[in-house]
Amino acid sequence: MRNGARVFNYKMMDVHAGGHGNKEDLRKMVQLIKPKFLMPIHGQYSMMVSHGLLAQEEGIPESHIIIADNGSIVHLEKDTWWMDKAKAPSDYVFVDGLGIGDIGNVVLRDRQILSEDGFIVVVTLVDKKTGKVRTSPDIISRGFVYLKDHKDLLMQIRKKIRFIIENNTAQGKDINSTYLKDELRNQIGLFLFQKTERRPMVLPVLIEV
Repeated sequence: MRNGARVFNYKMMDVHAGGHGNKEDLRKMVQLIKPKFLMPIHGQYSMMVSHGLLAQEEGIPESHIIIADNGSIVHLEKDTWWMDKAKAPSDYVFVDGLGIGDIGNVVLRDRQILSEDGFIVVVTLVDKKTGKVRTSPDIISRGFVYLKDHKDLLMQIRKKIRFIIENNTAQGKDINSTYLKDELRNQIGLFLFQKTERRPMVLPVLIEV
């Protein structure tokens, strides 16, 4: 419809309760008001187009019918109108607690990942003198798997963590925490996908002692 195609039959995909004026109500409104120009401002784009076609049936010229999309800037004068090439901001505005519009795409993507595959936190103590892992890594799972029912997987994750860290550290050298966290995030993530075909968010925490 935006490209000028005439669609004769379509169905709305969502459930939509009544409450707005129907086709004949809108027709009656046009007959009573007899507007010089008509600009439908409510409903889906297809509904506004249908409203405009109905107005044409009642004698309003197509050139006097304004079908504006979200963000369109319309200039109106007594006997004419035109559409600006520029667009006004018309993206969704998310309200989250006290924040309005401060939730970006990255945050939304993270929330989507968390809702689908959960997350796993791996907390590891690393001896900064030797580069070795001290004690068994602590693993916290939320929305991924119930660890008490997956003890074998838990053991494999701990072995993988120890292997990744101790193969990327050397005695007497400073530990590159940022690099190690990236390696843990990537390799543990890949390992879990191979084992479970899920992609939980992996949050590595390194504590140097």
